[in-house]
Amino acid sequence: MFRNALEPWHLVLILTVLVLLFGSKKLPDMARGLGKSMRILKSETKAMKSDDRDGPRAAPEQQRTAGQE
Repeated sequence: MFRNALEPWHLVLILTVLVLLFGSKKLPDMARGLGKSMRILKSETKAMKSDDRDGPRAAPEQQRTAGQE
């Protein structure tokens, strides 16, 4: 059913509609904003993954230092 869903002429049609709707001046700004948000999302997911890796190791250390006080 979805075989060959996005053929080259589909992409041309989508780009044409985008240019007609938003104009050629706004498209670079929109792409720049999308790129910035993707970079932020990528850095946040990396930070969450590193927190997950560090989390279980940090918990026993915190318990040891709390017990020694």
